[in-house]
Amino acid sequence: MFAVFQGARKTAVAVFSIASLIFLSACNPQTSSVGQSIKPGKPIPVALLVPGGSGSATDALLARSLENAARLAMSELSDVKIDLKVYNTAGDPNQAARMAVEAVKGGAKIILGPVFAKNANAAGLAVANRNVNVLSFSNNTTIAGGNVFVLGNTFENTAKRLVRYASSQGKGRIMIVHGNDGSESAGRDAIQKAISSSGATLAGVSGFELSQNGIVNAIPAISRQVKSSGAQSVFLTSGTSGALPFLAGLLPENGVDPATTQFIGLQRWDIPANAVSLPGLQNGWFAIPDPALSKQFRGRYEARYGAPPHPIAGLAYDGIAAIGALAKSGNAKALSTSALTSAQGFAGVSGIFRLRGDGTNERGLAVAQIQNGQVLVIDPAPRSFSGAGF
Repeated sequence: MFAVFQGARKTAVAVFSIASLIFLSACNPQTSSVGQSIKPGKPIPVALLVPGGSGSATDALLARSLENAARLAMSELSDVKIDLKVYNTAGDPNQAARMAVEAVKGGAKIILGPVFAKNANAAGLAVANRNVNVLSFSNNTTIAGGNVFVLGNTFENTAKRLVRYASSQGKGRIMIVHGNDGSESAGRDAIQKAISSSGATLAGVSGFELSQNGIVNAIPAISRQVKSSGAQSVFLTSGTSGALPFLAGLLPENGVDPATTQFIGLQRWDIPANAVSLPGLQNGWFAIPDPALSKQFRGRYEARYGAPPHPIAGLAYDGIAAIGALAKSGNAKALSTSALTSAQGFAGVSGIFRLRGDGTNERGLAVAQIQNGQVLVIDPAPRSFSGAGF
């Protein structure tokens, strides 16, 4: 999911009902007027902005999967009708802005999407003066705020979950190892913030140039720092498609023993599936969405469409189902910022989530560990925001 992290800043239960997402609580008292009014009992006009039309097969597949998931959610709603119109952004910020304006002129009361941060930022700015909220599929918190929300799981969510768990397990003296690029630096900052707001201790921070030579050259000094700092855990920001395989091999070779120093990952270590066989990642921790709920969603999606969903398709489902759950209350202000940011949130197809007033989100995640090449949940995802993990 972090593949959608791009640099842009905005200026201005185990058994589910078939709907698979429920509104968990009555709305907080209204504190914001942002958001279009709807007519209770009438179909809700919703615009879905997807990256189709770019000429990229990858974008086309993602666009189709997002639309499929949204329509699956619509088919599983009860007592609420959604009037969905789909707009292609071609993965271009200028077109995303034009499509957002066109959608609002066409009657859309809320916008779901786009995916990429720059597109979501452009779409939000384009309709900011039209009193329309945008529920983007990005996980880039720098674009969040005003009328733009990010639905994607964020570095902040993952860092908080894993830092708190490490502290509870006596592994709270943490050293951060990160690549020197925008995304991994943002990950570093999220981990540092999580450490400062918990009972953990920052043992040190070490960066490296994102190249094979850069990693090889930096590893001896990083390893010495880990050992001299007394770090109980090493929190790695790199993913399996980047520096992680090198780090997993070279750190143990340079004296950082995963048997005594806990390796923790900010990104998913089970994608691709063969990554779990890397020797250096055995017994390492990372965070995942609730696996049982994710499996249920995949099963329903595959039964309907004959293929597995894209990894972020569930965000489209969650967006539609949240809109439906809010509208079911019969409140004409169901799409206002105050309604969207209910403190007790929603239960989504991959776990609980809630939107925050600053446009970011919180998601309930499980802590997983790789054991003998298998992914096992060692601390389950919370099922409410008052439970363990929050």
